[in-house]
Amino acid sequence: MRLNKQSVHLFIKEFFMFGVKQARACLFAGTFLLLLFLSNYINLFGLPRYDFLFLAAIAIQIILYLSGLESKDEIKVICVFHLVGLALELFKTHPAIASWSYPEYSFFKVGTVPLYSGFMYAAVASYMIQSFRVLKLRILNYPSYQYSVPLAVAVYLNFFTHHFLPDVRWILIILIIIVFWRAKVNFLVIEKRREISLVLSFFLIAFFVWVAENFGTYFGAWQYPSQELEWSLVSVKLLSSWTLMVIISFIIVADLRKYKDINLN
Repeated sequence: MRLNKQSVHLFIKEFFMFGVKQARACLFAGTFLLLLFLSNYINLFGLPRYDFLFLAAIAIQIILYLSGLESKDEIKVICVFHLVGLALELFKTHPAIASWSYPEYSFFKVGTVPLYSGFMYAAVASYMIQSFRVLKLRILNYPSYQYSVPLAVAVYLNFFTHHFLPDVRWILIILIIIVFWRAKVNFLVIEKRREISLVLSFFLIAFFVWVAENFGTYFGAWQYPSQELEWSLVSVKLLSSWTLMVIISFIIVADLRKYKDINLN
């Protein structure tokens, strides 16, 4: 089937608008990543870099709230993700585990973890919340919370237990594919609603988070043991970890919307 000039024009317009709306949904994450880059080159007024990033992240959240781009309920959800991420960070950076580390000094920290780190998890949640708003997302055939919630809990616990017990991440990923296989993400860019597999969207978001993680480690936000002497590409194996973290984030946001415990509209 040949494409006429009008259909090509509409495709380009829709593709462009999709990119614009994705950028809008990534407003907090993108701004935070930009500050991470700039913090190597601008005057931080005597603040340790990690503390500057922590205060800057709070300032960004205040600006988004006061401008109406984020609601009070959305801020609450982001705070939940900050705490979820902080708990994981405290465990993973403990000297007995040492999955990664934060090499620079910071005043605002808990144990081995600078407080700005929780905003990296909050950035993923912020993107998902904003996507529901700007792309008018609808989730079709979403599974019952009787399946989604236990899966999210099991995934989160596995981040801790796999250091002492067998790592069951691949079993969990298979279960997630089975449970969410029929689920679709329905979204609106301009006029016509489009659909994509929810499982595929999990992997796509995880890939872009992994790309952002490479930027983060390159600019010294944190480092893995393999990067202590010199920077190297973050292992592709971590894509599975980020896929699981994305799934946890999505389940929390989607289930909160589904049962209207909070208003994210």
